[in-house]
Amino acid sequence: MFKNTPGVKLGIVAVSRDCFPKTLSESRRIAVCNAFRGKYGEIFECPVVVENEKDMRSALDLLKKEGCNALVVYLGNFGPETSETLLAKYFHGPVMFAAAAEEDCGSCLCDSRGDAYCGMLNASYNLSLRGVKAYIPEYPVGTADEVADMIAEFIPVARTIIGLKSLKVISFGPRPQDFLACNAPIKQLYNLGIEIEENSELDLFAAFNAHANDPRIAEVAEDMSKELGDGNKMPGILPKLAQYEITLLDWLEEHKGSRKYVVFANKCWPAFQTQFGFVPCFVNSRLAARGIPVACEVDIYGAVSEYIGACVSEDAVTLLDINNSVPANIYNEDIKGKFDYTAKDVFMGFHCGNTPSCKLVKSEMKYQLIMHRGLEPDKEPDITRGTLEGDIAAGDITFFRLQSTAEAGLRGYVAEGEVLPVATRSFGSIGVFAIPEMGRFYRHVLIEGRYPHHGAVAFGHYGKAIHSVFRYLGLEDIGFNQPKGMLYKTENPFA
Repeated sequence: MFKNTPGVKLGIVAVSRDCFPKTLSESRRIAVCNAFRGKYGEIFECPVVVENEKDMRSALDLLKKEGCNALVVYLGNFGPETSETLLAKYFHGPVMFAAAAEEDCGSCLCDSRGDAYCGMLNASYNLSLRGVKAYIPEYPVGTADEVADMIAEFIPVARTIIGLKSLKVISFGPRPQDFLACNAPIKQLYNLGIEIEENSELDLFAAFNAHANDPRIAEVAEDMSKELGDGNKMPGILPKLAQYEITLLDWLEEHKGSRKYVVFANKCWPAFQTQFGFVPCFVNSRLAARGIPVACEVDIYGAVSEYIGACVSEDAVTLLDINNSVPANIYNEDIKGKFDYTAKDVFMGFHCGNTPSCKLVKSEMKYQLIMHRGLEPDKEPDITRGTLEGDIAAGDITFFRLQSTAEAGLRGYVAEGEVLPVATRSFGSIGVFAIPEMGRFYRHVLIEGRYPHHGAVAFGHYGKAIHSVFRYLGLEDIGFNQPKGMLYKTENPFA
């Protein structure tokens, strides 16, 4: 299993304003750490309670020595707004702020009162003054158990931010004609700390040909055969697909440079089939299953979106077209009266065959039907073989995307829903998706926001974490599927 997402080593530092008892912050930190360890695992408990800038420097040294790459700044009392925000500024990774709720005090709330509820306001203001990003939970004041839960919710956010800072997108392009919707200015990705290596299809073709007699091909082809099982309907194409998979993985190792993590955004048609002699979908699915998303049609922002989903979920993800409406007969026979969705809440998400087999009900090796019509009509499929096809398994999903606009702004959307246990009667990697109020979301977020047809899919409900990632990255425009009665800015109130 390829490890393409970072581990998170958490550290926690308690801070204390010097007119409050330092012991109050210290004892509350101990309680939080005990609660976290009891429920979630290890966390480095910095013994330095920060009251001033010298303490801040000492805490930073200890955090670095322990190898911490994510930090919780804990206001056990009001907290020193200067040194606590400088701690966040000089720490090298993502930072979370949380504050202590007051404890049971008997008949007197004097010596035990910490006023962290108030201090959190000053901390947030000082973070803004210094231009420092931090994760602040929805309600950041709590008991030891509650703060432990907040820290647990911070972990997938921190893992994603760490990963993006060490990510390289390797692309092979350019985009196919009439798929310019997936083209977007890359300046915003550099602003996020992501590196990009753009290559020609010829570079990939030359590398592929150089692997023609690679001794690993037989072993990889055998692994592919085992994965497909009864679905191995076209075994003759496996050696070429294995050669291509080895080519991509070798390119990854040779070209990641100073970066730790890599995703691909590759052109996959129309010349790909005539020159390489196959479609690359099955290989794309296998890499995605290992945490290395390969976005179709040189969709660079789609690849980054998939990587966000992989970091948050620590699971395989996919990239799908927001593709077609559900025919009335399928809706009436299999959805209406069985699920609480209108016909406008459902749609089919589809791609040629890039979704990992672990996310399909039953997967089979097939050929790309649309390409076959154009490239080799009236003959047995040859150069259009290589798709992994099947209905996507039912279950919770999160549909989302990070995107730059044509004007180089940065925006995103996130919506939770599910894949219904409904047969699609179609081809490709495909499923019947249901998102509450999808019709309005489609019109007033996807269309109005000028989003492309590709959306990333995480398999589970991860909207809260992905929204928090988008906020941490500085997105001000984050669309979501608003419930009934909550009008979009562009929605006609008389409709």
